[in-house]
Amino acid sequence: MQQIELELNNVTNISDEELKSIHPRMVSLFCGCGGLDAGFHKAGYEIVFANDIEKSVEETYRHNLGDITIADIADIDKDSLPECDIITAGIPCQPFSSAGNRKSMDDDRGNLFLQVMNTIDAKNPKVVLFENVRGFLSAKDDAGKPMPERIREELKVHGYNLYFKLMNASDYEVPQNRHRVFLIGIREDLDSGWEFPQPITDKRKLTVGKVIGKKLPKNEEFEVWGLSPQSEHIAQFISEGGSWKQVPYEELPERMKKIRDNMKKYHSPNFYRRFARDEIMGTITAAATPENSGIIHPLELRRYSVREIARFQSFPDSFKFIGPSVASKYKMIGNAVPVNLAYHVAMSLKKQVFAESLTESQ
Repeated sequence: MQQIELELNNVTNISDEELKSIHPRMVSLFCGCGGLDAGFHKAGYEIVFANDIEKSVEETYRHNLGDITIADIADIDKDSLPECDIITAGIPCQPFSSAGNRKSMDDDRGNLFLQVMNTIDAKNPKVVLFENVRGFLSAKDDAGKPMPERIREELKVHGYNLYFKLMNASDYEVPQNRHRVFLIGIREDLDSGWEFPQPITDKRKLTVGKVIGKKLPKNEEFEVWGLSPQSEHIAQFISEGGSWKQVPYEELPERMKKIRDNMKKYHSPNFYRRFARDEIMGTITAAATPENSGIIHPLELRRYSVREIARFQSFPDSFKFIGPSVASKYKMIGNAVPVNLAYHVAMSLKKQVFAESLTESQ
């Protein structure tokens, strides 16, 4: 297979058949169980290398997407990686989280960015893609510079122009209101401007009711992570569409009574949210804690099942999750990029950047 490089323009009038003939080569770093990669694979990308340090995701990734290298990115020989058109990197979000003690590029995990830049220098792809949590937009590096500007400057030095946007997954056929920051770096010699995909406004099929109304795939085991006794006790007082505010004061644990006593001080938290069937689901989290996410089924006294939360992340039912425990499956799904969100970004890159980098089959 020989790759033909042509001058790139911001192409928008390419046919569907022509799009199908384009198969950009992708190196995926911090790939997790493969949410982002599944979206790009659906769009026709060829994943030539995938890497993560978490052993727990290996079997799931291999079963659904193919080969994966489990290793610390610092230990990978960047020059030995396959040639590629795009490098994607879902850098761990902890240094940029909105909660807790925020750190940034002075954090060891923040320094993973430098490992990604070394990979970019070694492979010189046409496009680089980073994704992260909403808190990334307000995070700062160790010198006090906003992270988006720090990334812009870094990429400029390496020959890329940066475009970034806070995207809501429910705007892109994902049945979940989940905000993620996407940062797209396009190589300067190929950049003719970049526009993020337009939101899809019809959300009638994205409600909780539409997701939970489907039967399990044939022959699939029903897997659900049981609630703790305390969570089960609290949840019994919460009706569909409600939250902890419905729980009688005397039934709350002491910690929550203190918060209820001074809601203003604690910024009116909305614990134990139980989304109604006519609502769109809130953010699926890796921890899947009933207190801090809407993980409780609207009609039954339980968490959503593994398949249900996978559907909220827009994983197809054919995608199988393999792990040492049910809790580990919740974690890998919650950490993933929603598949359909990734797909729409991947297709926009095809149309705007890769449309004239056609591949000739021998």
